[in-house]
Amino acid sequence: MIAALLGALAAWVGYLDWRVTREFHGRHWSVPAHVYAAPMELYVGAPVSANDLDDELRRLQYRRGDPAARPGLYRVRGGVFEIHMRRVQFADTVREPRIIEVTADANSITALRNADGSELPVFRLDPQQIGSLFPVHGEDRIVLTPADVPPLLRTGIIAVEDKRFERHHGVDVVGILRALWADVRAGRVVQGGSTLTQQLVKNYFLSDEQTIGRKLTEAVMAVLLESHVSKEEILVAYLNEVYLGQDGSRAIHGFGLGSEYYFAKPLSELDDGELALLIGLVRGPSYYDPRVHPGRALERRNLVLHQLRLAHLIGAADAKRAVASPLETKPPGGTYVPAYLDLVRRTLHRDYAASDLAAAGLSVYTSLDLRAQAAAQRALSRNLRRLDATRKLHGEHLEGAVIVAEPASGDVVAVVGGRNLDTDGFDRALDARRQIGSLVKPAVYLTALETGRYNAATLIEDAPIAVKLADGRIWAPRNFERKTYGEVPLARALAESMNLATVRLGLHLGLSNVVGTLEQLGLEERPEMNPSLLLGTVELSPLQVLQIYTSLANGGFRSRLRAVRAVLDERGRPLKSYKVQIEQAAPPAAVYQLDRMLTLVTTRGTARGAAARLPPGVVVGGKTGTSSDYRDSWFAGFTGNYVAVAWVGYDDSRGTGLTGAAGALPVWEDALAPLQPASFSPVPPDGVEDRWIGYDDGLETSPECNPGAVLVSLPQGAMLPPNPQCSVSPTSSMGDKIKTWIKNVLH
Repeated sequence: MIAALLGALAAWVGYLDWRVTREFHGRHWSVPAHVYAAPMELYVGAPVSANDLDDELRRLQYRRGDPAARPGLYRVRGGVFEIHMRRVQFADTVREPRIIEVTADANSITALRNADGSELPVFRLDPQQIGSLFPVHGEDRIVLTPADVPPLLRTGIIAVEDKRFERHHGVDVVGILRALWADVRAGRVVQGGSTLTQQLVKNYFLSDEQTIGRKLTEAVMAVLLESHVSKEEILVAYLNEVYLGQDGSRAIHGFGLGSEYYFAKPLSELDDGELALLIGLVRGPSYYDPRVHPGRALERRNLVLHQLRLAHLIGAADAKRAVASPLETKPPGGTYVPAYLDLVRRTLHRDYAASDLAAAGLSVYTSLDLRAQAAAQRALSRNLRRLDATRKLHGEHLEGAVIVAEPASGDVVAVVGGRNLDTDGFDRALDARRQIGSLVKPAVYLTALETGRYNAATLIEDAPIAVKLADGRIWAPRNFERKTYGEVPLARALAESMNLATVRLGLHLGLSNVVGTLEQLGLEERPEMNPSLLLGTVELSPLQVLQIYTSLANGGFRSRLRAVRAVLDERGRPLKSYKVQIEQAAPPAAVYQLDRMLTLVTTRGTARGAAARLPPGVVVGGKTGTSSDYRDSWFAGFTGNYVAVAWVGYDDSRGTGLTGAAGALPVWEDALAPLQPASFSPVPPDGVEDRWIGYDDGLETSPECNPGAVLVSLPQGAMLPPNPQCSVSPTSSMGDKIKTWIKNVLH
């Protein structure tokens, strides 16, 4: 009987030993993919003011102080920023800590130097983490190596949690007896007798159930673990595994992430008081949560500081100074952009399994520009509140979306999916498929320009039309103002969004040709061949509209929209690079002519005053869109360096009473205004020239003769009937014409 029991015991211990050696050495923490925004780039002339730079450093949790002391500190003297940059992993390289000097004025960067005074051509600030993807069981962590562990954390956690760590072999009998005696004297549980090794074993292999069997298994496995693994490995594993708090559904594990979550800075930058607070949280993260129970947290931190002083790990003066310091934790939440993360997830799902995103410790580098994101969020929130106030509908709130990209690269720099900015939910920027209204019209006019039979001065008829549909019904569209305008130039018909002229033109061109143009520009799903699509009954999301308008803003070259630039594995090795993808979508000469017509939309047409909120003199191209019964308000437009789409409406598709100019356009303007957008001024392709025409009649003219003249782009040598009342000089140089056009636009 005894022999059988001993045999069973040996088998049990052998099984536990096998488990410990196999699972510990094969342990890979479940580390979700961490997602980073694009770093701000500094160079002489960059549109980053001194205030912008200071705001960015604060957002990155750099603090004022002597930069010589350590990374993460900076000081400002007379517009000169001296910054001790941290060690940072970029998508393409690692930057070691270094000191740089940046000079900035009220508008831009004026000087950029190394600490030795040598000039820097360009410098990237830190990429800020904006979230994590798919944490398994809600666990998130930043895995530390032995070199990442500060000396005070190493010695402090032992002094507070397991004083005999270096002397015991997994189980501390003396510690158990001491804890038992303290509990008896207090009449309740006031001390635990578990060693760091036992706590690690429980977290690694066992459950939290309070049974004698579980405690016995824990003790045996702790002894076995110490027989196979060094104290250093156990300590570092413990520091990575320990639970330190809860951020919604995300569990904060390990001191690396704990430092970022509570103080928004790396573990290496924590002072004595901050380290003491984290060490104190081990005893009870919820009970001592500094944001929920600051009094308890302060008392616990100061007790830990007292223990560190008694153990001679910090001096009396340092302890006194730390005790006197207030609790200063980062506000919960931090930078979180759920709509943009939604776009990142969809991109990664095409190339990675969910299990890899959940647990493989990937680093994902994106195109997100935090300044653009903040501007878009403010613009949507402010304007939706204003519009709600004017509607005075109790309990009913307008919704909206904004999405911004850089047309040349296709980089999506901002995504706002609704008025609730910090919560996951329905992402209207990606998923709200709504009728786009007159946003479709540029495709109709581009189709006409591509034929070579039409140009901006070509007269088309704006008159009533009735179309018999396939089901026998008669479709009779009307203009927005319920008026007709007769023969008008193509440029005016587009600028003023004339429905009747557009339908006549589109039917003459053929629906299939117009749809073909939309597909060339980036439309992926072919719409129904219904004449009403010429007025925008096709349903698209803001993201899909952005793809189409990116092709227009980029001179007829389609840049595939991208949110992810690169993915690195847990060791910083590149896994995948998402290259810029550009292909020709439409003839550059035709697109250039169209784009010049779209600038008239913002100076003479339905979006008059579109640049009013932008820096003075900025030239903008774009198009308003209003769906039937005012259900959807749109504006899609571009400057020299940004293309953006804004949508405003009700989720249930009720009428808003808002045109594209009244609802979406102010959102668009406010989103781009803080970004110092450049004027839209593309280089003319071969085969086109600028000519003055009458806005109302399309006749060749001059601004001296006709104050209402507009400068348009036409095929080179195009024959135009002259205005008989004007003397038009064909000898004016292209440069003179462009200068005159710019002067006319600005004034």
